[in-house]
Amino acid sequence: MDIEKYISSGILEAYVLDTLSAEERKGVEDMVNQYPELQAELEAIELSLEAVAMRTAVTPPAGLKDSILSAVEESTPTEAPVQETKVVTMEQPSTTWKYLVAASIALALISGYMAFDYRAKWKSTNEAYAELVGNNTLMADQYNKVNQRLEGIERDFEVVSNTEFLRVPMAGTENALEASASVFWNKRTEELFLNIQNLKDLSEDQQYQLWAIIDGKPVDAGVFDLGAEGLIKMKNTASQAVAFAVTIEPKGGSEAPHLETMQVIGNVG
Repeated sequence: MDIEKYISSGILEAYVLDTLSAEERKGVEDMVNQYPELQAELEAIELSLEAVAMRTAVTPPAGLKDSILSAVEESTPTEAPVQETKVVTMEQPSTTWKYLVAASIALALISGYMAFDYRAKWKSTNEAYAELVGNNTLMADQYNKVNQRLEGIERDFEVVSNTEFLRVPMAGTENALEASASVFWNKRTEELFLNIQNLKDLSEDQQYQLWAIIDGKPVDAGVFDLGAEGLIKMKNTASQAVAFAVTIEPKGGSEAPHLETMQVIGNVG
């Protein structure tokens, strides 16, 4: 059952205005009893119509009450003998009363239409607003991603164009002849960045690990995965490093490299 479609059909407004047949009214009542959200919508429509009726209420003409009482008194027999049954002919409502009844019906119909039209416009406006918010959120997300990428490109350009950074190319070993990578290393600040050129995919339980060779011993320079764009910031490395290498290690890295898995290596020039 599409509740929203049922609500937007206008049948609940018609029920409140009492313009449905007995069978249609029973159908609405059955649906309201079955779906609590329809009961809430029905109450909202009744409150809306009541509010519209109060705002558009028309003050009755002065003296209307006296005219009605006078008409009632004139239609009431002044004498009613017990022994006689007197038939009193009811007077037809005055023209003014007919107009008031017609005006009341017209006002109810207009109020119902205004409430239905207002709800339709309100719903349409809400949908348009939600779509606008969604589009703005998507655009903001895309902007942030593009902005982050531009910031990364600017940072990479600053590194590769900075003469303080030494580029150390790493060529493939016998384990991976086609592999290649390089690092950009600043001896003064000890900053180290990795640039992946060609490395193979690994299983989910493996990671690449970069090593700096210092005083003849491998020192951990950080683990990394494929798929990163641009330069990857690695651990700072002391200025005594004489070479860099990459091995394949269990996910999370190792304390000492598995040399048999070495993929690339390069000496500091």
